[in-house]
Amino acid sequence: MEDLNDKLLSRLVESVKEISGLPECKNVCKKLHGNLARRIKLLSPLFEELREGYEELSEEAIKGFELLTIALDSAVVLLKSTNEGSKLYQALQRDVIADQFHQMTEQVEAALSEIPYEKLDISEEVREQIELVHTQFKRAKGRPDSPDLQLDLDLTTAQREKDPDMAILKRLSEKLQLRTINDLKKESLAFHELVISSGSALGDFFEKMSLLLRKLKDCVLTENSEADTSEGEGLIRHRSPVIPDDFRCPISLELMRDPVIVSTGQTYERSCIQKWLDAGHRTCPKTQQTLLHTALTPNYVLKSLIALWCESNGVELPKVQGTCRSKKLGSGVSDCDRSSIIVLLERLANGNAEEQRAAAAELRLLAKRNADNRVCIAEAGAIPLLVELLSSPDTRTQEHAVTALLNLSINDSNKGTIVNAGAIPDIVDVLKHGSMEARENAAATLFSLSVVDENKVAIGAAGAIPALIKLLCEGTPRGKKDAATAIFNLSIYQGNKARAVRAGIVEPLMRLLKDTGGGMVDEALAILAILASHQEGKAAIGQSEPIPILMEVVRTGSPRNRENAAAVLWSLCTGDLQQLKTARDLGAEEALKELSENGTDRAKRKAGSMLELFQRIEVADTDESINFECHVSTSVSAAVRIKKE
Repeated sequence: MEDLNDKLLSRLVESVKEISGLPECKNVCKKLHGNLARRIKLLSPLFEELREGYEELSEEAIKGFELLTIALDSAVVLLKSTNEGSKLYQALQRDVIADQFHQMTEQVEAALSEIPYEKLDISEEVREQIELVHTQFKRAKGRPDSPDLQLDLDLTTAQREKDPDMAILKRLSEKLQLRTINDLKKESLAFHELVISSGSALGDFFEKMSLLLRKLKDCVLTENSEADTSEGEGLIRHRSPVIPDDFRCPISLELMRDPVIVSTGQTYERSCIQKWLDAGHRTCPKTQQTLLHTALTPNYVLKSLIALWCESNGVELPKVQGTCRSKKLGSGVSDCDRSSIIVLLERLANGNAEEQRAAAAELRLLAKRNADNRVCIAEAGAIPLLVELLSSPDTRTQEHAVTALLNLSINDSNKGTIVNAGAIPDIVDVLKHGSMEARENAAATLFSLSVVDENKVAIGAAGAIPALIKLLCEGTPRGKKDAATAIFNLSIYQGNKARAVRAGIVEPLMRLLKDTGGGMVDEALAILAILASHQEGKAAIGQSEPIPILMEVVRTGSPRNRENAAAVLWSLCTGDLQQLKTARDLGAEEALKELSENGTDRAKRKAGSMLELFQRIEVADTDESINFECHVSTSVSAAVRIKKE
C-alpha cells in the first residue's frame, strides 16, 4: 500500500511539474490556459507534503487522488495542445476550446470533491490553500469566458472581404501573436500538422484557415518589406514580394519547390502531400474528394513558372532536400529484397509457367513496397520480361504482370523504359481482353504512362480509348474510376478528344452524370469539361440535352463540380443562341450570379462570361424588337402614300 501511495503522489507531482514547465500561452486561449495552469500549480504543496509524510492513505483518499490523476493527465494534454497548436484554428474554434476547458475544470473539481482533506495528515496552511483552490474551481465552473466581439468581427470581415482593410489584418496579427515571419512559419507548420492529423474532419476550416493565413502573411510581408533574410527566411531577399496564391502549397502555404498533381487536379508540394498520404488519408486535402489513386504527377509547367517568378523577383528558390540523385539508385533496397529480385528475374526468364506466375506476383508486391525496390527491379532488367508476360495465356500471370508494371511506372524514369520496351500495344490488348482486375490495372497503368505528353499520342493511337470507354460502362466502381482518370488524362491531347467523341464517350458520361448515387459525377463532369473545348465534343454534348442537369449541378453541386458545369455551359452556349436561350429559360442567370460571388476562381470567371452572353442576348432581343417595329412603321407609311396617290 505504501508503494501505491508513493507512486500515486509521485505521478501527481510530476503532472504539476510538467504543467509548471509549459511556456506561457500566447494566443486567444491565453486566459483559459493561464487560469487552469495556475490553479493546478497551487495543488503542488498538498502532494509534496503527503509524499514526505508517513501516513497511509485511506481507500476514500486513494479513489479521489486516482480521479485527480486522470484529470491532470487530461489537463496536460489540453494545455499542451493549446500551447503548441495552430493559433488561427483556435481563434476560429474558440467556443469549442472554451467548452473543453470548462469540462476540464469540472473534471478537476469533481476529483477534488472526492478527496477528504479533513482526514489527511497535512498542515493547516496547506489545507486552507487546497480548500481555496477547490473553491476557485467551483466558481470557474459557473463562470463562462466572456466573448471577444472585436476578434469575432475582425475574423468575419477578413474572411468575407477579398481585400480587407490593413488595420483589420494588423489587429488580427497582434491578437493572434502572428507578428513576424518566424511567427507565421511556425503557424504554417502547426497548420500543416493539423491538416495531416485531422484529415477530412477539418472540413470547411481548411479553406477558411488557408485564406486567412495567406492574408495575414501578405500583411506581415508588407509590414516587413525590409525583413532580414538570416533566420531561415530564404524566400525574402532585400524586399518581400507577395507570393502568388497559385505558387503556394495548399497544405503548408509555402512557396512550392517540387509541385505535384493529385488525381483531383489539385497541386501540392510533394513532401506535404506525401506525408498526408503516408498518414493513411485517401482524400484530397483541399476539395475533400476521394482520390482515384495516389500517384503524384510532377507539375513541370508550374515548376517552371515558379522558377521564372523567383528569378524576376530576386527570390532564391529553396532546394529540394533528400532527392534520390544524392544517393546511388536502389541503395535503400535491403539485401534480402535485392537477392529476391535477382532470383525472381531468373524465374521470369527461364522458369515454367507456374514459376513465372509466382515470380510476377512477387515482383508485383516488391514494386509496391517502396521506391527503392522500383528502381532496383527496373535496373535489374525486369521490365522487358514483364512486358512479354502481358501476352501470357494464363489469366493470373497476366494480372500480375500488368500490376507489376503499374507499380513500377510510379517511378518517372521507369515510364520511359516501359514504353521503350513496346508495352503500350500489349497493355491495350490486356485492357480489351483481360480479366476485370487486369483491365482495371491496365487502365491505371495507361494513366500513369500518359503523364508524359508524347505517350498520350501513342496510347490514343494504339486504340486504348474505345476500350477505356467500355470499362467505364461495365467495370466495377474502382474500374470505372480507373477508366475515367485515364480518359481524362488522355483527352488533354487534342487528337484524343476527337477519338473519345467518335468512340461514343458522351452518352455514358451523361448517364453517369445523371446517376447521382453512382459516385462518378465528379469524373463525368471533369471529362465533359475538357471535351467541351473541342468542336466535335461540344456538338456531341449539345445533342444530349445537357442544360437541365448542368443547371442542377451549378445550383447544388460541390465547388469543383459547379466549376466544371459552368465551364461546359459556357462552351455550349458560346455561339449557340438556342442553348443560351434554353439555359436562360431554366433560370441560369440567378444561379450564375450566385456562382460568380461564391464559386472557385475559375467558376467565377466562367459564370461572369456566361452572364455577359445573357446581356448580349437581351440587347439582341431588344434590337430585334426595335427593327421589327421600325419595319412595321415603314410598311404602314408606304401603304398610306400608295393610297393617297
